[in-house]
Amino acid sequence: MAVPKRRVSRSNTRSRRAQWKASAPQLVVCANPACRASHLPHRACPQCGQYGPRAGRRQVLDV
Repeated sequence: MAVPKRRVSRSNTRSRRAQWKASAPQLVVCANPACRASHLPHRACPQCGQYGPRAGRRQVLDV
């Protein structure tokens, strides 16, 4: 097993860990005109179960 050559200071540890921040996900509005709920992009809408903006090829998934 590898052994660290030097101790990492508390300052360096905290500076490194400060870079790991949680960020809010980007949301998109559902393409279904009757729903218009916010959901994650490239996912089916959890409210209506629809995926995709095109009405002709719109897929409705069972929720």
